[in-house]
Amino acid sequence: MAFVLTSPAFANGDVLPQAQVYNGMGENGQNLSPALQWQGAPQGTRSFVVTVYDPDAPTGSGWWHWVVANIPPTTTSLPEGAGSGRAGLPADAIQVRTDFGTPGYGGAAPPAGRVHRYVFTVYALDVPKLDVTPDVSPALVGFMVHHHQLGAASLTALYGRAQR
Repeated sequence: MAFVLTSPAFANGDVLPQAQVYNGMGENGQNLSPALQWQGAPQGTRSFVVTVYDPDAPTGSGWWHWVVANIPPTTTSLPEGAGSGRAGLPADAIQVRTDFGTPGYGGAAPPAGRVHRYVFTVYALDVPKLDVTPDVSPALVGFMVHHHQLGAASLTALYGRAQR
């Protein structure tokens, strides 16, 4: 079985629903992390990391919208709003700082003019946890994931605003 990530909120290549759009920076979304489910994790998976990344952000380095580490290997889903202050994250999971400057989910809020890709990824790791705190950068988590990754599954949503 292939390692697969899905969401009941959108299919791969769909427009990101308003529920998952940021509330601020010119947007009026609900800023809720979407429900996510995964299956087919590689044998030997000891934990998961979930990320949301916009490679099209005009920063030179993209934009990290959500990073959750230390998800137990028995977890195969997160409910809507788990990264937005609602219940649903496993007890040992840690949300780290995003490019909004704080831990937790930050929805889509691209500048006007083009459609951006929002890449949701779940990584299967060969370690039970990463040594991270909520104030570490997504780049540090990415470095650690690179060294412990057994597999990854991604789902991409699109979102943009017309030029004003």
